[in-house]
Amino acid sequence: MSMQETPSGDRLHIGFFGCRNAGKSTVVNAVTGQPLSVVSDTKGTTTDPVRKAMELLPLGPVVIIDTPGLDDTGDLGRLRVAKAREVLETADVAVLVVDATLGMNRIDRQLVERFRRYRIPYVVAYNKSDLAAPDMDLADNEIMISGLTGEGIYALKELIGRVAKREDDGRRLIGDLLRPDDAVVLVCPIDESAPKGRFILPQQQVMRDVLDSHAYAVVTQPEALDKALGNLRDAPRLVVTDSQAFAQVSRIVPDALPLTSFSILMARWKGFLDTAARGAKAIDRLKDGDTVLMAEGCTHHRQCNDIGTVKLPNMIRRFTGKQLNFATCSGRAFPDDLSG
Repeated sequence: MSMQETPSGDRLHIGFFGCRNAGKSTVVNAVTGQPLSVVSDTKGTTTDPVRKAMELLPLGPVVIIDTPGLDDTGDLGRLRVAKAREVLETADVAVLVVDATLGMNRIDRQLVERFRRYRIPYVVAYNKSDLAAPDMDLADNEIMISGLTGEGIYALKELIGRVAKREDDGRRLIGDLLRPDDAVVLVCPIDESAPKGRFILPQQQVMRDVLDSHAYAVVTQPEALDKALGNLRDAPRLVVTDSQAFAQVSRIVPDALPLTSFSILMARWKGFLDTAARGAKAIDRLKDGDTVLMAEGCTHHRQCNDIGTVKLPNMIRRFTGKQLNFATCSGRAFPDDLSG
């Protein structure tokens, strides 16, 4: 990845959903201006989600995702539908593509209910306008288009942009906690789990937001933290550490100095800090024999002292003193059945 590229995790994810043969892939190709997806009259041509990172005006960096039809059937079809629903869990904006010659069906209406339930901003694009009657009564978030002729595609992009902007609440990763010229100390351990030659994404993003706030960052490892704090003329506004070094760092940082972690800042920024806090509190209720799911959003090569499979389970066992079982998943493979 070049230095100019925006990481996938920091791009707006736009998922295109709908039934088979509604023309999702044709619309996606028209929106991206590229033959991203295979187009065919045969139902179920799109068998797996297809992703494309691109610049989409007026939104900027986005990931466009074409999904399998949610009306697919059979054993293989059910697997395809499950893949499409995984995309729904991660989409920032949804585009429901409806065959305008047929109108909305039961599955389309169920999708709209899911968008609303998950609070995903969405657009309904009635495709095949070149074949449909032109006098449909459309809501503010609905539009007539033709992926085949290109009619309405530019307007669709603008509509997606307007819907997405309405959801932008201006949250900052760390900038709203800072004033210009504040100092922030960032503690970034370099151990066997650290990527070679670079920082992990949350560390990069916090550094950038510090600079955008006209503040400045002092970056150090836990072993040099005491010296770094002593070299500062004025006390820093706060200290941010990698979670795995929290105990070590908290022993060094004075009680009067605010301390947090990159993970907590990310949870706050993404809007699920309250949920994370309730989850942490639930650790007190664990009993012998309980199973804990360790779900990581990223997919990476696990090292011998891996955070998700080794460090955190050991920490929870020590804290609770209980005999616990641990299950793991990573990436987009979040299990459907959590009954265990």
